[in-house]
Amino acid sequence: MKIATILGTRPEIIKMAPIIDEISNRGIDQIILHTGQHYDKEMSDNFFRDLEIPAPDYNIHVGSGTHGKQTGLMMQGIEEVLLEEKPDIVLVQGDTNAVLAGALVCAKLHIAVGHVEAGLRSFDMTMPEEINRMAADVCSTMYFIPTEQSAINLLAEGFSRENLLITGNTVVDACFRHLEIAKKRGFEEESLAELDIENMENILTLTMHRAENVDDKQRVTNIIGALKELRDMNIIFPIHPRTKNTLQNFGLFDELNDLEHVHIVKPIGYLDFLLLTSNSTLILTDSGGLQEEAITLNVPALTLRYNTERPETVTAGGNILVGSDKDVILENARKILSDEEFANAMKNAPNPYGQGDSAKLTVDAIEQYYQDGLLDIKAPEDIMSSFTRKMISIDEDITVKDFEAKEDALVHMVFDGDKMRFPADDLNLNGMMITYDKRE
Repeated sequence: MKIATILGTRPEIIKMAPIIDEISNRGIDQIILHTGQHYDKEMSDNFFRDLEIPAPDYNIHVGSGTHGKQTGLMMQGIEEVLLEEKPDIVLVQGDTNAVLAGALVCAKLHIAVGHVEAGLRSFDMTMPEEINRMAADVCSTMYFIPTEQSAINLLAEGFSRENLLITGNTVVDACFRHLEIAKKRGFEEESLAELDIENMENILTLTMHRAENVDDKQRVTNIIGALKELRDMNIIFPIHPRTKNTLQNFGLFDELNDLEHVHIVKPIGYLDFLLLTSNSTLILTDSGGLQEEAITLNVPALTLRYNTERPETVTAGGNILVGSDKDVILENARKILSDEEFANAMKNAPNPYGQGDSAKLTVDAIEQYYQDGLLDIKAPEDIMSSFTRKMISIDEDITVKDFEAKEDALVHMVFDGDKMRFPADDLNLNGMMITYDKRE
């Protein structure tokens, strides 16, 4: 068996590192293809070396560009590699243009796609990431899903439960794995070492880069207004160059930089950033991935967005959506700082993304699919059978698996009277309403 992994951005490399590790440890043939979507020092071989994973076998060096141009160039380069390497399955992670390009090429070449972190939905079609993740799911064969809620998103869109695998999120594996590496080496970024982060109190780590925040003068002014009043916190702000330019254009950068409790630093490496967040009292962010890392590291998060494709972090209690509302930001930040019971509840929120065994579960499933011949994508040889979709209430003790065997059916959706449930094989259906496909 040969597994190919497509990587395009730093978060993809971080989250796929545990799976790449697991594949290597099992002696499975693998290739790593890097699109070069973001190319800088952090994207070079140094970054792979820092994370103790192999450097890419191929780098397409696409660079930046418009969505159409970038995706097209990626597809061309990915196709050339896959035609030569002929992998049994290609893994893509998340919702970037690299994911879209890889999934589309594989679908055209009839190569199985494994979508890691499948099923996330923000339900905001203005986000390019939403389009990418939905298109990738349409092209996939295996769906490695972080939570039951994400699996239900896919069921609601008509995907069969048979290929939906709730594995947890590799962000947990990655945080545990990479924090150990970071602790061994300590802070390498000079600006952070000088601040003596490990002995600093009440650290608020801030990241802000999304266009809907930094390009909107009213929103970003409200956020900075809140930062000005959080004088009891040491605010560490690794600033994105684009964010810095926008703040300067709005005339807001100097007044923020002049605040004694705000420490603006240049963008820092992932391992330094992981150490910083692990030492934080609070994270204020508009990043998607950082919402996951925060709950994994037991750090309360306030998210500068009005929606999130990580709603499980909010439901679990470790994350609060605050938008760009100054008063809401201040109210929650101050409560975390002053109300120990409230802060501890956020810190101890149950992690919806698993316990750090996602990589193992993912590779286990791939090996099983390969052995069962389920990675082979072939034209159908049998005449299509028809089916009818039915809805009934179950009033007996029977599992999903047993019901399907008894009725020659496939359970689709399950409602327990309070919420939708994922139809796992061993779920007892007694007292539940279900929809199922009855084969004719």
